Amino acid sequence: MAKYRVLFHLDEGAKGRVDLVLHNIENLITDLGQENVEVELVSNSEGVTALLKTPDLHGAMVERLAAKGVRFTACENSLRQFHLAKDALLEHVEAVPSGVGELARKEAEGWSYIRP
Repeated sequence: MAKYRVLFHLDEGAKGRVDLVLHNIENLITDLGQENVEVELVSNSEGVTALLKTPDLHGAMVERLAAKGVRFTACENSLRQFHLAKDALLEHVEAVPSGVGELARKEAEGWSYIRP
């Protein structure tokens, strides 16, 4: 079976929106099988605020999904815009220079794009 590569895009910080995206990721992994899918959540704009240590509204879910191989990235441009340091991000979140650049690179590599 082919390995699916899927990008989820999060550019909003509202708890309900973030919950929706994280549950969509979990549902995708359940449906396709953890061994058959590679997933990355790219956050930019207000979406980076959902991946902060404080307030920790999504840390447990991020930890659970990271354990299933999900990669979490946050846009450095957005972090600067909101005056946030990289160390303010949850443990499993890495900063990338540009969220839109990350999306463009991955799509050029054939990743599927989803913005729930």
